[in-house]
This record gives sequence, structure tokens and C-alpha cells, in this order.
Amino acid sequence: MAQTATELTAEHDFTAEPDLTAKADFTAGQKPGGEWHRLVDRVLLGRLEEGVTVAWQRGWQPADLVRFTGRRLGRRHQRLAIDIIAAEMRAYSAATVDEPWREQLAALGAEVWWNGDGSFSRAWCGRENADRTTLITCGLELSHLLGSLPRLARIGPPPGTPPNGRTRTVRATETDQRMLGKVRALLAKAESTEFPEEAEALSARAQELMARYSIDHALLAAESGTGGEPAGRRIPVDNPYDSPKAVLLTVVAEANRCRAVWHRELGFSTVLGFPSDLAAVEMLFTSLLVQATTAMVHTGAQKDACGKSRTRSFRHAFLNAYAARIGERLRGAAGEATTRAAAEADGKDLLPVLAARDRALEEAVDTMFPNLTRGRARTVSNYEGWIAGRAAADLASLNGRSEVTGE
Repeated sequence: MAQTATELTAEHDFTAEPDLTAKADFTAGQKPGGEWHRLVDRVLLGRLEEGVTVAWQRGWQPADLVRFTGRRLGRRHQRLAIDIIAAEMRAYSAATVDEPWREQLAALGAEVWWNGDGSFSRAWCGRENADRTTLITCGLELSHLLGSLPRLARIGPPPGTPPNGRTRTVRATETDQRMLGKVRALLAKAESTEFPEEAEALSARAQELMARYSIDHALLAAESGTGGEPAGRRIPVDNPYDSPKAVLLTVVAEANRCRAVWHRELGFSTVLGFPSDLAAVEMLFTSLLVQATTAMVHTGAQKDACGKSRTRSFRHAFLNAYAARIGERLRGAAGEATTRAAAEADGKDLLPVLAARDRALEEAVDTMFPNLTRGRARTVSNYEGWIAGRAAADLASLNGRSEVTGE
């Protein structure tokens, strides 16, 4: 059976997680109330804040940390992590926190909602309908997780970095914001339509427009000398079927002049590219994944001739085939757009501009990820799933930037 795209995978090691319940029982049970409890609260909160600070130094960002905490420990620990992040961020002035970082904090709702750190324990237990043993257990488990986090490639300045000591973040222009608004509306329509033919009619032109928009940005940056540098963002790649989902993100990224590196154990990929491309890659990947999942679930459960379930192998093959076919369509549409743009360049030498951006991107990947594992995606064994996945990809909307130029 066929294989899909090349995977770039970063490996990470973790230490074993200890059983902390007995320690929490002992700590919570000592000298009820009074100075002992206040001391325990101060020490635990301080230890957790220190762990968050170290996480920033290791290249983690708020959204990454909260998502990974939920993946490894659960929702309650995730809420505690958000609270600790809010407490830790009080140490920095607003001028030393980058705008993308502030956006993540706002999206997470990371705010100090309790009245003073002395009341945090009581307030948290009230909100969670839990006792002190539960709080201390969660705190110790979160502290251990924070202490075992692997180092990540840094994709932005950590809080506390003075404005003159960090790379300027390229913000979206008003035109970009209008374009992204149209993209969101079109993707919502693509995900909700009941007519596959409607999505198919828009598919090829949509990716061409995505590529053309990127080309226009590249030419403008080359003329003005304000091209900036490749940036990065982390995009969740969750179970089940995380491997074919990572491949789907890879082909979407590569078709749009970005690169995706999968962190298998962490549940996300780091996508590197120029800022004008990253937002569209994330939106297109998310939309295609919704469309793929909808089509896959619509096929229902699968069984072999003996009545044994083959649903898992079918769906694994389905998503791998979907990613492979989507990659073919995206590359074809993007190639046509590049050829047409080169013909319409009005004397501008397009190919050297694109080649220079590709070199800058590859250098960024090599610098940030010097020890990447490069390999092929696993083969699949369910022929019916493969055929169904390719058929679904043919009907998928690639409306990443459809009609954004108003043409």
C-alpha cells in the first residue's frame, strides 16, 4: 500500500512520574489550619511559579504548556496551570511581554481571580469543589510535570525580554485582517455545506489564491526590504490517528512554503514559515481536518467478512490517503499559481525571490532543529480505507484564501 509524505519528527525524553498521593496526604494532614497551612500554600505556589518560569526558559509558551498539561494530567490540572501562569506573569511589565504571548494569555483566560495569594488555596478548593489533599496532589503532580519538560526550540521571546532586545514581531496589516476574516467565513461554509460538488468547484482556485497571496507578500517584502525572518507557531496534533494528522499538516505547510516538525510525544507540531503564510496554514489544516473527520465518520463502522471490526485500520488508511491526495492537489494548485504569477510579474524576477525565502526557511529549520528524524510515514493495510480517503480528499474544499483578492 502507498505511503504519504516525509515526516520531520523531534524526539523528547521524559522522566518517570512518581506516586505523589501519599506525600500529599501527609502534607495536607499536618497541623490543620494556622501557620502550617499558610506555609504549605506559600511554598507550593512559589514552587509552581518557579516551574513555569523555567518552562519559559526552555522554550515553552502558555498555550503549549496548558495544552500539554491537559494531555498528560487532565482538565483540573490544566485549570491549575492557567492559574499559576497568571500568578507568574505578575513578575513582568507589559512592555517586556510580546504581543503574541499576550494574545495566548487572553485566549486562555489567564487572570488572577483570587483575592491575594493567602486565599488561593481556599478559593481554588471552593471553585473545584475539592479538599486540600486534592489541591496539594494536583500541585505536586503539576510541579513534577513542569520539572520534566523537555527543551523546545524557541519561536518567540520569553516574557521579561526588553523591547530593544528582541526581534520585532511582524503584525498583520488591515488588509491581512480583512483577508483572514474572509478566509474564516469561507472555511466555515466549506465545513458546513451538504454539497460536496460545491466544495470541489472552489478547491483548485482556492489554493492557487493562497499561493498568489504569499507570492505578492514576497515580492512586496523584496521591494521594500522589510521581509523579516521566518517565524513559528505550534499547532495541536491530537490522538486518535495522530500520525496521519501530522502528515496532513506537513503537506498543507509545504504547499504553502512552510515546514512542519512533529513533536510526537507532546501532541503538537511546530510550523515554521513567513508570517503571511502561517495563519492560513493553520486555518486550512483545521478546516481540512474537520472535513476529513466528518467524511470518515460518515462511512460508519467497518467489519471484515468474519464480522471482526476493521474500523481502526480503515480510518488510519482513510486519513493517510486523504493527506496524500490533499498534498497532490495543493502542490498542483500552488504550482499553477506560481507559474501564472511568474508570467504576470511585469518585469519582476519572481523565482530568485521565492528561492531566497526558501533558503531562509531551510536555514531556520536546520538551526532550530539540528537533530531532526527524517522518515517516511508508515504504510497502511486497508485498501477500502485508502480508496475512501482519496475520494474524500477529491471532494474537500481547499478554501484557505479563496476570493481574497476580490477577483
